[in-house]
This record gives sequence, structure tokens and C-alpha cells, in this order.
Amino acid sequence: MNRAAPDHNPLRLLSFNMQAGTTTRQFSDYVTQGWRQVLPNRQRMQMLDQLSAQLDGYDVVAIQEADAGSLRSGFLNQTQYLAEKAGYAYCNWQSNRKVGSVAHVSNGLLSRHEPVRVEDHKLPGRIPGRGALLAIYGSGKETLAICVVHLSLGKRSRQQQFDYIAEILADYPNRIVMGDTNCPFDSPEMLRFLSRAELAEPLELLPTYPAWSPDRAIDHILVSHHLPVLDYQVLPLKLSDHLPVTIKIDARQCGLEACSLHS
Repeated sequence: MNRAAPDHNPLRLLSFNMQAGTTTRQFSDYVTQGWRQVLPNRQRMQMLDQLSAQLDGYDVVAIQEADAGSLRSGFLNQTQYLAEKAGYAYCNWQSNRKVGSVAHVSNGLLSRHEPVRVEDHKLPGRIPGRGALLAIYGSGKETLAICVVHLSLGKRSRQQQFDYIAEILADYPNRIVMGDTNCPFDSPEMLRFLSRAELAEPLELLPTYPAWSPDRAIDHILVSHHLPVLDYQVLPLKLSDHLPVTIKIDARQCGLEACSLHS
């Protein structure tokens, strides 16, 4: 991934697995605080408000593991709540897995500008419930495709999902993939995907999981080789069991200004 000189009008993006608004501070919390995954609690709303305050300045935000409205979230669609709280004009969400009335797992997209269209793709895999949310901006050679993903834990299913995503991105000249891939950059399935989709590997492999002591880089923002990158960071924002990833792209130099993502 090449770094560019500073731009006056960069495109800023953020991706975050928010664990349905549950903060985890150590591995034992998965057991001792497991009830928070299925029951509503005050801390969940506090986390949403803290997260919304961090979203100012980003053009597009990709969310994984948002609750789309169930018992544990107080039947609140968390993507819609974040969009309203943070002042995003457009939001889309994708239902991935529903566990009765207890949990409703989804991907989400917040945007300052309305996409030309948004596609909801169900990903292949041994266990259903994974998806890709594809947002299209602009037209012709200026078309930008942003894909929000949350991939499976199993290697074979991830390989199938990567192949599917590479196929749906094939017709778009400018591509960005954002999300929790559950695998590092040096995994065989990731390297195959980067090659097939013509996406660049960041210069820095920054760990995102677990949030309290990160040692695995499994959350990524991947961009086309020709898109000039100004900055790539992992934020020390411990609101989930993952850390957010952010990227800044030189929209002027790569010809994406026609997408008019900036408000």
C-alpha cells in the first residue's frame, strides 16, 4: 500500500466490530459477564453514546456485530441509533443472524452521502449467518465500491466467502473492503483474496484483537492498489473486544471526488 502526500480533501473511513455494544476487558468477561450478551443493560447504551462521539469526521463507517433490534438491545436498531446520534444522513443495515427475540446480529454502514445503491449479500459457508453489505458510489471509471464484511471463524468457509466477495467486486474500478475477517494478512485465504481482488496490504500490520491486549490483526480496511493512502491506524478505543481501524485516502489524486462523499 503506497502512502501519498497530504491532501486537502481526504476520504476518511472507520471499521469497528462493536460486539453489540458490550465492553470486554479480559477473557474471563466472556464467562462472568456473558449475561450481557443476551440481556439489556445500562452499559450498552453508554457504550453507544461513547462510540457515536468518536465518529465525527469520518465519511463512511462500517459496523460489524451491531444488534438490529432484540431483547438484549432493548429492541433498538443500533446502526440506526448511531447514525442519528452521530449525524449521518444515510445508514443501511444487513440482518445476518437472528436468535429468536434474544439477539439480532447485523452489519451496518453509516455514510455522509447517499450511495447510488446498496446490495445485501448472504455469504456462503458451512454455518449460515454471515453477510457482505456492498455500497456503490459514483459511476463509470469513478465508481467506488465499499464492502462491509464479517467473515467466518473456519478457514474453509472464509475461503469461500473471500472468493464470493472478489467476484462481486470484479466490475468496480475502485474497491474498499472493511471489516472483521477473522484472519491475519499472512493467512493463505487472505493472500489469495488480495491477489484476486487486486487489493493492497497495509505497510503496518496493526493488531486489533483482543482490545485489552491486542496481538492479532484480524480487522482490516483493504483498498485497491492504485488508491493513495495517507494514513492507517488502529484506535485505542476499548469499547468492545475489538479495536477500530481507520484509514485516510487521497480522494483528489485517485479521482474519487466525483463520489462527493464529503459533506
